[in-house]
Amino acid sequence: MAVIPARDAASTIGGVVRGVRAALPGLAVLVVDDGSMDGTAAAAGAAGADVIRHEVNRGKGAALQTGFDEAARRGAKRVLTLDADGQHDPAYAASLLRALDGSDLVIGSRDRDRTGMPWIRRATNSFMTWIVSHLAGMPIEDTQSGYRAISAPVLASVRPGSRRFEYESEFLIEAGRKGFTIGSVPVPTLYNAPGSHIRPFRDTVRFVRLLFRRWSH
Repeated sequence: MAVIPARDAASTIGGVVRGVRAALPGLAVLVVDDGSMDGTAAAAGAAGADVIRHEVNRGKGAALQTGFDEAARRGAKRVLTLDADGQHDPAYAASLLRALDGSDLVIGSRDRDRTGMPWIRRATNSFMTWIVSHLAGMPIEDTQSGYRAISAPVLASVRPGSRRFEYESEFLIEAGRKGFTIGSVPVPTLYNAPGSHIRPFRDTVRFVRLLFRRWSH
């Protein structure tokens, strides 16, 4: 199953859903509409996705957790996550899922080819990746990538307390500490995608708070 968290992504979500369905025709696609004020849910449904809607915005992490819970309820063995803004190329979805044959969790890593990545993003991404790898107890490539494939045992065991963008970093830290293996597959990324909801200052503050919580445990 593919799980796509989405907020105010009416202009991009349809293309993302269609791209995933074209790349992997047998894959169920679930969009979690996290309190959108536009037609995100309708666009996702029209493109062929199942939709769960949060009536109010709860955060990307909460949307992912809702999707993971639904995937577990349906008995999904492997889950693919990607963003709704079109920055992840669905053509690489099969490669991520296949890589689960050798790892418990696989990240679509942009670190092997940073062509086009703004310098501030390179610096921030490198720092956060180093910190998360240290806290997880293992080297991890591109911890800030939301393009991931996750096995059912990881989803059953890992349940972060964060509910916004820092959820994805906490997920890796907890997975690493619980002994799950984390691999990577190189992928390209469209930077500064028009649908992105990342707010660098606010989300960095939340990330720092996460570090304080995790460093003490």
